[in-house]
Amino acid sequence: TMHTSPGQRAVVLLATSLLLLVTSATPTAASAAIRIQDTVAAYLAANPGGVQINTTEIAYDGGQMIVTVARTTGTLATADCPSGWFCFYDGINFTYPRGRLQGCGWQDLGRWGWRNRVESAHYNMGSGTAGFLNEAGTTDQVLFTVSTTTRTRADVSPNRNKADYVTRTNC
Repeated sequence: TMHTSPGQRAVVLLATSLLLLVTSATPTAASAAIRIQDTVAAYLAANPGGVQINTTEIAYDGGQMIVTVARTTGTLATADCPSGWFCFYDGINFTYPRGRLQGCGWQDLGRWGWRNRVESAHYNMGSGTAGFLNEAGTTDQVLFTVSTTTRTRADVSPNRNKADYVTRTNC
């Protein structure tokens, strides 16, 4: 039988407590990564044709359209479209997922599963204007625009979840 002093027992108890604390903190980071991967997988299942390019992003059409499914942990919900892109968000106040495009001309948001989903937008390009349109029979209705003069729209109300297309002009 091995005898331990009260001091040795205290050290063992302290070490065990620290080990439990460290191991209980680790699954939080791991489970967050699993949740993000589950979000990416669910997005791809609902919107096939994309390729996951990093932890949180999916590229469509060779990178013509990039969807970011989750904001980087610890970042505030602000307009955060990378330079050289215009972005649209699936929630007011720039809530993710976020879609981003660069191209000029008319583009069907349905091609990437983004029809009737835009609730806020950010224009971070050096020139031009992006108009978001609603398909209205023989004529399309411009719902709202973002441009070099009006870069952000935190809430596109009363036109939330109505945009079917986007057209970028003056590129």
